[in-house]
Amino acid sequence: MAKLTKKQKLIAEKVDAEKLYGFDEALAVLKEFASKKFDETVEVAMNLGVDPRHADQMVRGMVSLPSGTGKDMKVAVFARGDKADEALKAGADKVGAEDLMEDMQAGNLNYDRVIATPDMMAVVGRLGKVLGPKGLMPNPKLGTVTPNVAQAVKDAKGGQVEFRVEKLGIIHSGIGKISFTEAQLKDNFRALTDAVVKAKPTGAKGKYVQKIALTSSMGPGLKIDVSEVEGA
Repeated sequence: MAKLTKKQKLIAEKVDAEKLYGFDEALAVLKEFASKKFDETVEVAMNLGVDPRHADQMVRGMVSLPSGTGKDMKVAVFARGDKADEALKAGADKVGAEDLMEDMQAGNLNYDRVIATPDMMAVVGRLGKVLGPKGLMPNPKLGTVTPNVAQAVKDAKGGQVEFRVEKLGIIHSGIGKISFTEAQLKDNFRALTDAVVKAKPTGAKGKYVQKIALTSSMGPGLKIDVSEVEGA
């Protein structure tokens, strides 16, 4: 059996794995055990009462975190002419058309968000097998296929995150860095959970939000009282 580190022993002594924590209390625990070497990401996991194999039980959307993510989002935009200029001015990391498609086909996919103008979808469509598995395919329902590329870039850079339920009915999302204040992280937590609740699909039956956990990159996973989420 692997020997526990000093930190793991301390966590095992202080953290009750079965306890339902309030958000503030759970965050205090994560901050207590936070690494001194790097700024950990605070993450939320939500177990939902859905089966995403059925189209009417898919949960997916975008939400702008009021305090941002603490992460520098890399954004690529498919656009031409004036729209390409607008995307660059808004802060896009890479803008192009066929040249960008070829670059991505060659394996250069180090982006957090891919945006496209509607007229570029014939080009982008050829990247389905490349972008799809990475969750990067532009989608009009998510606002990533839009004529207003400048606003889409600003949203992505300003703290907008995508959430999507996985095959086991779980949504994972970062809500900021451990160095954020308690108020900033709580605001982001509320924004994310409110968005997930509002995205409840028509096919969901029974209790929708079943479990919530809060953790950090190197910290323990703590169960959050679902009653903390309005409308859950």
